[in-house]
Amino acid sequence: MQGVVKQRVEMTQETNGQKVCFVGAGPGDVDLITVKGRQLLDAADCIIYAGSLVNPELLSGCRAIIHDSSLLNLDEIIGIIHKAWKEGGLVVRLHTGDPSVFGAIKEQMVRLDALSIPYMVVPGVSSAFAAAASLRAELTLPEIAQTIIITRQEGRTPVPEREKLKNLAVHQTTMLIFLSVGMLSKVVEELRGGGYTEDTPVAVVERASWLNERIVRGTLATICRLVTDEGITKTAMICVGAVFADLPPQTVSKLYDKHFSHGTRKATHD
Repeated sequence: MQGVVKQRVEMTQETNGQKVCFVGAGPGDVDLITVKGRQLLDAADCIIYAGSLVNPELLSGCRAIIHDSSLLNLDEIIGIIHKAWKEGGLVVRLHTGDPSVFGAIKEQMVRLDALSIPYMVVPGVSSAFAAAASLRAELTLPEIAQTIIITRQEGRTPVPEREKLKNLAVHQTTMLIFLSVGMLSKVVEELRGGGYTEDTPVAVVERASWLNERIVRGTLATICRLVTDEGITKTAMICVGAVFADLPPQTVSKLYDKHFSHGTRKATHD
């Protein structure tokens, strides 16, 4: 019991008295939550988590009162936070991946600001980077791609005209497309319209880092059929670009090139 009390005191000091914490749960693998995030979950009095997208094992053993936010609207979420905060409890709002990416946290923070409730944000591992890890891909390769576009296909929620996939695709760089595998045929149409060729590598990673993760690799020409055959309709990342080709890079980084000098190493000459 003393250990629990000590941990709760330490976490209160760590949060600088801010008793509401937005925490990134990571992509699914329970070991991919940050140490701070794990400690906050263990110390929390109230946890509001993002439904089935959060691995339930993360909540195992938590002493907190636990709420599933997939069943709640914004008013209800803020009401739970406000009540727990007024009672002096430590509140964890647990989001999937990193809360800053498609996490809908800004609207919650605005409401907390209006109530003068202080809060902090603890980052997490995004499913975008978990997908890249599963694919053993480097998202930025010399002379291939030096820019990463994280986006989604327009659906019931619109996107600005300048950010539609067709307009982003003209950059011909690495794209990680969230929340869109159920509209994959439209995604492919938009990417073609923006200039990606039929042989552009495309990979779809379902439930990246989970035990039941699935990976489908193809090209712009084949990916729709392959994903349909696998029955993947949600919770998947669409990864597009030349960096996902299963080929050695044509140009290696200057970082470890023995012929290249930088601030901590001089070039050698054969």
